[in-house]
Formats: sequence, C-alpha cells, structure tokens
Amino acid sequence: MVDVADKLACFQAVTGLEDPDLCTEILQAHGWDLELAISSFTSSNQSSASTITSDSDPRDSLDPTQSASSSGLVPAPNPSIAWKLVTLPFSVISGSLGLVSGAVGLGLWAAGGVLSYSLGMIGLGQGRGGESSARLVSVSAAASEAMEFVAAFERDYPTTRPNFVGEGFMDALQRSRNSFKLLFVYLHSPDHPDSPVFCERTLCSEAVAAFVNENFVAWGADIRASEGFKMSNSLKASRFPFCAVVMPTTNQRIALLQQVEGPTSPEEMLTMLQKVLEESSPVLVAARLDAEERRNNMRLREEQDAAYRAALEADQARERQRREEQERLEREAAEAEQKRKEEEEAHERAAREAAEKEAARARMREQKALSLGDEPEKGPSVTQVLVRFPTGERKERRFHSTATIQSVYDYVDSLGCLEVEDYSLVSNFPRVTYGRDKQSLSLKEAGLHPQASLFVELN
Repeated sequence: MVDVADKLACFQAVTGLEDPDLCTEILQAHGWDLELAISSFTSSNQSSASTITSDSDPRDSLDPTQSASSSGLVPAPNPSIAWKLVTLPFSVISGSLGLVSGAVGLGLWAAGGVLSYSLGMIGLGQGRGGESSARLVSVSAAASEAMEFVAAFERDYPTTRPNFVGEGFMDALQRSRNSFKLLFVYLHSPDHPDSPVFCERTLCSEAVAAFVNENFVAWGADIRASEGFKMSNSLKASRFPFCAVVMPTTNQRIALLQQVEGPTSPEEMLTMLQKVLEESSPVLVAARLDAEERRNNMRLREEQDAAYRAALEADQARERQRREEQERLEREAAEAEQKRKEEEEAHERAAREAAEKEAARARMREQKALSLGDEPEKGPSVTQVLVRFPTGERKERRFHSTATIQSVYDYVDSLGCLEVEDYSLVSNFPRVTYGRDKQSLSLKEAGLHPQASLFVELN
C-alpha cells in the first residue's frame, strides 16, 4: 500500500497532474510500472516540436523556433544550429537529484536568447505537506559513478584533460545552468578500439581541453555504469567515441545541440565546439542578463525591504520613546498629585490636630477657671499674687491663703498666655522655685502670704 501511494505521489510530482483518480487510472493501465507510465504520458503530450525526427543526426531534428514555441517561450531569431529535444528517463532524474513537487520543475533555457526559469531545477524540493519527496534511487549513486569515472580518466590521462565534474548528470546539468554554460557530455566506451586514441589525441589535446574547460561544464560517464548506459540510450549513441553538447529545457527533457560520433580530429572537434558556442551565445547572454536583472531586482527589493524595516524600527523606536516619555510624565504627574494629596492631608491633619489641641486647651482653661471660683475680697486671710510672664505681661489675682500653689498654676493656665505647658513659678527674693513637687502646699505654708511676686520660668 505504501509502494502504491509512493508511486502515485511520484507520478503526480513529475507529470504535474493533480487529479489522483486520473493518475491512478494511468498507472493501472501500465501495470503500476512508474517509469513506463511517465514515459508514455510525456510521449503522448509532446507536440510536434518535441518529436525527434532522426535518431542519428541532430541536424534533422526540430529547429529552435519550434522548440521555443512548444515550451511556451518567445521564438529565437533562427540560429543555424539545429536542436533535438531528448526526454531523459525517469531513473536518471530521480537517481540524481530526487523527485520534485508539482510546484517545482526543471529550470528551462529559451531556444534563441530568452532564458525562462521555472521555480527551480529538479532538486531537493519539498513535497506536499512540507515533507521531502521520496527518492527511488540513492542521491549518492550517480555521483559515486561519476567520481569513479573521473578518477579512472585522470589515472589514464594524468596531464592535459577536460575537468569532468564528479557529479551525476542532473547535478552537472544544474551546474551548467547556474554558471550559464553549455554541458559538454562525453560517453566513454573503454572496450572500443578508437577510445584510447580519441581521448589522447583529441579530447585531451591542449586546445580542445582548454576550450572545454573555459567555456563548458564537462561531464563524462562510462557506458558500462548505470547512468552512462542510460544516457547513451537517451542520446541514442550509435558509435563511439561519443560527445555531445546539451542544455537544460523543460520538464525532464534536454536540448541536444550537437553530437560527435566516432573518431574526430582535434581541429574538427574544436571547430564544432566553437560553432555551437557561437550559435548558442545569444541564449547564454540573454540568460546571464536575465539572471543579473533578477538579481538586481532581488537586491533592490532586499534594499527596499531593509530600508523599510529600518524606517519601521526607527518609527517603532520613536513611538516607544514617545510612549516611555508619556508614561514618565504621567508617572511624575501621578507622583506629584499623590505627594500633593499627602501634603494636603498632612496639613489638614495638622490643622485638625491643632484645632483639637486648642479646643482641648480652651476646655482645660475653662475648667481651671471654673475650679478657681470667684476671686475673694481683700482681707487678712487673702493673699495678693502677682505673676509676670516672659513676654513682660503681668497678671494679678487674690487667693485665699489656704489655697494651694496648684491653684496659682491653674490660674496661669486659665489665662492662655503661654503656648507651652512645661513651666515653673519662681519667686525672686529669696529665689524659690515652686515646682510640681510643692504644688500641694498652701500659699501660707509656702511663705507667700500675705502677698507674693512670681514669674514664669520656661523649662
């Protein structure tokens, strides 16, 4: 059940069909053979532009104008080089980079100077739900074969040689796309008698090797290896040594720009490479310009986004500063209001306490005045008392000689002339202090009869 679901997901990812019922019917019609179903679907959907009319000579195939039209691209101004669209087997695509979701396809190059990109080359895309698409073949298998070929070729031809990349075909195709170069393909047949001479005298000649290394991405494979064998079938290699120049196009197809089969001199090889490079240069130049424009646009957007973010952060910082200042002012105002209220309450409380205290003193003075009774008339048993205050004020009153010194204190308190309560009554001649300890003595007992002069001394 898992295998069926994986095959259905893979078929939808490669073909772009979203109807699961239709995909299931197609797979069932091909006995759930995934590669056969994909090959049949792509073959039935290719227009006349993708039909290969010749299996041996690429110059009998479709011209670039038709190819561009079939890909939905703008036609090129009729370059003389002929194209042939080659559909890659599903195993080469999935074996090199894995499957891609329906939203991501192989980046495409226009046929005559216009480069149009899909969302990206077939790569490690994400499938539905954000999960990576399942791979049918290990990613490292094709790369491992490529590295083994490069190691063997360098061992056999250690001096001058093309710099073959140690990657699978799809990775090399991606590299050529990213560097805006064509892909030079060499399929090596170790058992063919012409291979050693071709490699030594033509492929590894200084002129050819230097031209390939400077202008192409070079990829080679041993046809005895899995990917080399599949590519020889896809490119319909009938004779060896076999060289080809290709470029990526739509979906799982590549454009075969030129191929060389059989023994070839360095001069012929160099002429062919120069011609295909010259006639394909509008495509590469347009691709590079288009990519540069997109990079500039992306950089401009990034700069605009950065400027917007900086302005937004500055606005946010100013707003935050304004809010903090406002909060500070509000906090200070609240603290000042709280302090004002506290001071006001303290003043009110002090005033209230003072009023209460004054009222208490007034009551006390009234009570003490009442306790003194009426002032007696002059007589032998009446004592005349003069009281002098610190302010110079004088008060005089008559008391019964039997009245106590406390009565004099009560008299002074009842007058309200003092703001303090702690004081003493003192006589001058002789100087005697009549403190609280003598308040129970009568005036006569204290020696103040028949008259006394006392002054108030504050303690």
